[in-house]
Amino acid sequence: MNASQTPDEPKTVAAAAQIIASGRLCAFPTETVYGLGADATNADAVLAIYEIKGRPRFNPLIIHCASVEMAERLAVFSPLARKVAELWPGPLTLVLPARPDNGLPDVATAGLDTVALRIPDHKLALELIEAVGKPLAAPSANPSGRLSPTTAYQVRLGFGGRVPVLDGGACRAGVESTIIRVEGDRLVQLRAGAISREDMELALGVRVEQVEKDGEIVAPGMLVSHYAPAALVRLNVTEPGPGDAYLAFGPTPKFPGPMRNLSPSADLREAAQNLFAMLHELDADGARTIAVAPIPAEGLGEAINDRLERAAAPRP
Repeated sequence: MNASQTPDEPKTVAAAAQIIASGRLCAFPTETVYGLGADATNADAVLAIYEIKGRPRFNPLIIHCASVEMAERLAVFSPLARKVAELWPGPLTLVLPARPDNGLPDVATAGLDTVALRIPDHKLALELIEAVGKPLAAPSANPSGRLSPTTAYQVRLGFGGRVPVLDGGACRAGVESTIIRVEGDRLVQLRAGAISREDMELALGVRVEQVEKDGEIVAPGMLVSHYAPAALVRLNVTEPGPGDAYLAFGPTPKFPGPMRNLSPSADLREAAQNLFAMLHELDADGARTIAVAPIPAEGLGEAINDRLERAAAPRP
């Protein structure tokens, strides 16, 4: 697949803002993964996100804001929601009741009466939103269901050079934002992500519940099959077989085939940072199957296992 730059590849935030303001798409970096950005108030531009990604229309988008003030023009913030928003900027998405006449087309929210919002903790992303002067709809910059990109090169590879990219280097978190829905005095985690439930509970002094997996799509990132490489994925493998590529965790084993190690020291933060990048690399090696070592389901391990389970799920 062609991973060359597009003719109008932006070299500056101003150039990327001009692309988006003209109604076109432009990928940009955040602290989590690269986002496929469009003016969130432009229905045609938002629709173009769904079309180029092949994303189901029932799957809503995360709207990126530059400030709490911008976010409050789009959604109704309860006192608890304002408390949670103190964790912004950061890899945290809040699902809140949408304000009537907030300027967002139905296609951005998949027709729901809620909207998913976050303020990214990335200098270029914030400068871009401010330069456009409007919130940006920005799901991960990859074809729907495939691995999320953590570098500009991976965006170009995924879309064959059809999408301009503002290059901001590698993303430091490496997995998507945690998604929280505020329900009265309850916080419910809809998607595990780059902030663990334990860290949120410690920071907020409020219990964060886990959503029941009933198949209802009420926020981005809830599809059963998602974040998948071209290769099949097998989980909790301690002894990979012939023909496998191996994604290790902890002390590096002896293995003759293609292998990457998420973290030789078993550091879950390092593993999260490396997850998508290493899956991309093993996929590029051409293995038919990627065997993945067991990952502890605690802290950021919850997000890592969530992504791996969706990558290994049967594909539609």
